[in-house]
Amino acid sequence: MRAYRTITALVAGSLAIAGLAACGGSSSKSGGSAGGVLNIGMPNGPQTENNNPFLGTSAGASLGYRWMIYEPLAMVNFAKPAEQPRPWLATKWDWADNFKTLTLTVRDGVKFSDGSPMTADDVAYSFQLLKDHAALNFNALAIDSVSSSGNQVTVKFTTSQFVTQQRVLQTFVVPKAIWSKMADPATDAVKNPVGTGPYTLKSFTPQTVTLTVRKSGYWQTAPQVGELRYTSYTGNDTQTTALTTGACEWSYVFIPNAKQVFAAKDPAHNKLYFPPNLSADGLWINTTVKPFDNVALRRAMSMVINRQDIFVQGESGYFKPLVDSVTGLPTPAGDPFIIDQYKGQKATVDVAGAKALLTQNGFSFASDGSLKDPSGKPVSITLTDPAGWSDYQTILSIIADNFKQIGIKTSIDKADQNAWFKNVGSGNFQATMHWSNGGGTPYDMYQNIMDGNSLKPIGTDSPAGNYGRFNDPAATKALQDYANATDDATRQAALATLEKTMVEQVPMIPTSAGNVGAEYSSKHWTGWPDDSNQYNGGQPTIEAALDVVLHLKPAS
Repeated sequence: MRAYRTITALVAGSLAIAGLAACGGSSSKSGGSAGGVLNIGMPNGPQTENNNPFLGTSAGASLGYRWMIYEPLAMVNFAKPAEQPRPWLATKWDWADNFKTLTLTVRDGVKFSDGSPMTADDVAYSFQLLKDHAALNFNALAIDSVSSSGNQVTVKFTTSQFVTQQRVLQTFVVPKAIWSKMADPATDAVKNPVGTGPYTLKSFTPQTVTLTVRKSGYWQTAPQVGELRYTSYTGNDTQTTALTTGACEWSYVFIPNAKQVFAAKDPAHNKLYFPPNLSADGLWINTTVKPFDNVALRRAMSMVINRQDIFVQGESGYFKPLVDSVTGLPTPAGDPFIIDQYKGQKATVDVAGAKALLTQNGFSFASDGSLKDPSGKPVSITLTDPAGWSDYQTILSIIADNFKQIGIKTSIDKADQNAWFKNVGSGNFQATMHWSNGGGTPYDMYQNIMDGNSLKPIGTDSPAGNYGRFNDPAATKALQDYANATDDATRQAALATLEKTMVEQVPMIPTSAGNVGAEYSSKHWTGWPDDSNQYNGGQPTIEAALDVVLHLKPAS
């Protein structure tokens, strides 16, 4: 759950520091032959040396290079989350006992970068680390016990892992011989990382981290990129400049007018690849604040929001793909999960329909067109997001204009970022643009939006989500049923309830999809994923980045 949100939060946080002075890190031109350099960048500011792969706060996580040194048990296609993962350090896996028991077959012939063999003991130890150290268990896996025999590892869980299967298989494998000697693996910065991946750490500075390809011993065909150079730019502006000048060849950053600013600079090589995943950005409404506890009002608000304008203007026509399914599920990632009742149904602007719905439910319009609630009070709302988050601020302006069409007086609070995080978590807001969690099924998104088990009183932080304090016992039960069902029919019935809740009760108004995308240049390296070949996501900070690097070849 947290992994997906961390990716999005990291980017959102970087928006707030856009415009700072350029950092002093330098990068060299990629070579056009095997053994050349690939320049990667993120707008995340100076880094502290920490290569612990399990820590989301590490430099390895912030810049993404942990996936080049350490490897998972299976490779997930983030662009097509419904696909089965591909075998990686595990050649097969079998689930039993309603996804409470996992048996992994560990790949033979794999060596760590120090030359020692990877064994089932290392895999078992890696899971035991997560069980023993909550700070390392970034996917919050409910591990009960771990054992190994021969080339197999058995992991037992306290609850069904149906909705977390992919995260289980993304577990990093670390060498027991090294990690077992650490005083505290949860705080060790791992200055000399040793993994099974194709790269090793060459050098580290707060601005630039360089990895070099292993000379020998990698278990599959070695990558053709000889060196990966990660630069951490001070903000979006400096990162964008690096992309447009060619100093950086691969990044994940919001660029206003990206098609003109970046893609048009070199149409043959500068590419935007932003496939949606199963998460959504949207307007979270505090359902405890009157009159927004009224379902008819929330539905009417959704009916007048212009999602196309949000995509074109707020997201520059590329960054966060349009979500227009009434279920809130992004397409095509969510297509396999949309029930027949809602297939093809789109959320479109319908001002007349919204006004009719409101008047049918006790709302009225004054002579000046302003909306009054059933008690006769004027309806007003404050929309809030951090001042520096330029895409969200544009979106709030669009929504404010949309709400005027049904007489809602709207103001925008350009908040301090730290205060905003605190207020959203504690429920001290009326409406805000925010992201949801995501995963391999719709569960993570819906659970984050409407789970009654995450419900906290106003004033108490809600770290698991449900910031809008939505409370529907039927939806909460459907989430539990979906996660723990022992048969497909029960799970499908639960999904139908969740989709119906989104459509009819509008606990949140989805507008845009989370994405696993990237900006990249194919001038020196080819083999990148694109819309016609979505072999994986493109974001350089997620597991998919390893898959991408292994696909790259020198441009002719």
